[in-house]
Amino acid sequence: MRRCALLFLTMAGTLLAQPARVPEIPYRSVSGFLKLPADLYLGEVAGVAVNSKRHIFVFSRAGTSGPAYGASSAQLLEFDTDGKFLREIGHNLYAWSFAHSVKVDRDDNIWVADKGSDMVIKFDPEGRVAMVFGRKQEASDEGTAPLKHPRPPLPPVDGMFRQVTDMAWDAAGNTYISDGYINSRVAKIDKGGNWIKSWGEPGDQPGQFSTPHSIAVDAEGNVYVADRGNRRIQVFDGDGKFLRQMAIDVPFDPNARPAIGNKPQLPLIGNQAMAPGAPWAICITPPPNQLLYSSDGYPGRIYKLTLEGKVLGVLGESGKQLKQFGWIHEIACPSENELFVAELLNWRVQKLILEPVR
Repeated sequence: MRRCALLFLTMAGTLLAQPARVPEIPYRSVSGFLKLPADLYLGEVAGVAVNSKRHIFVFSRAGTSGPAYGASSAQLLEFDTDGKFLREIGHNLYAWSFAHSVKVDRDDNIWVADKGSDMVIKFDPEGRVAMVFGRKQEASDEGTAPLKHPRPPLPPVDGMFRQVTDMAWDAAGNTYISDGYINSRVAKIDKGGNWIKSWGEPGDQPGQFSTPHSIAVDAEGNVYVADRGNRRIQVFDGDGKFLRQMAIDVPFDPNARPAIGNKPQLPLIGNQAMAPGAPWAICITPPPNQLLYSSDGYPGRIYKLTLEGKVLGVLGESGKQLKQFGWIHEIACPSENELFVAELLNWRVQKLILEPVR
């Protein structure tokens, strides 16, 4: 048996202790699930979501136009429950720049976060634009260029985003938006589209963030934020009050290969995005018995947790074959044992069927 090493990371606040050993979850990947037309291709798949009809929405860094550097790279596609291609949504949309995430709300409205344009777009179920949030830079402005990361950071502006990442909703229809690579905060917007508040700032203390990369809301209205750079998931109430934080500490093979690049030299100093357990994507299953799924970039695994942070099982590894992963960027979990995972490096969506852990 190959040796395993357990990585411990000291973090601010109370972290839930994890068991020394976690069950491996048996699973399979459905081969050839998405059926693309002959002239249509996926690029880096940044997002995947499922609606009430079990249609699958794929947000891909494809359909590129413009120069090699800074090309417009976002395409939203819809497939039926069997993976048959149905349509493209938002062709030539003004907000398309660099795809980051897609979600579907309880009314089957389709929402996307575009990191490149700093915008969140709400489409109705027919695929027409219903609401827009944020504003992209004006192409005619002399200073239009990739956003910088000044230190100290610029103060955030209500209604505006800087490299926005994801969105989620509570039962009242409020939208929570993770914003993102630069502002490092969470925004709250009511169902009418009115900006209510935001909370958070760059840092590693409770209520601070280092790339809030993914966001989810449970049936009680608690907000879960994948604080990727700090290698933790923070939990807040709907008003932004800090409740708790959790870290995923599970044994891993020290010889595990990264999906790309050099193997991280652990422990990492500073940004923890490539540390084992760092949450790249999170997803909460529907009620009544809700569970949390989270994925990391290295060693490329998916973790099944209770909402309190207890790890119930783990699956996967980095690689290019089915049942292996290349940087899972978003997870859709319509049920406990069915997951859809969007991979950046492998340009695909895998449909995973999990066996119950006994």
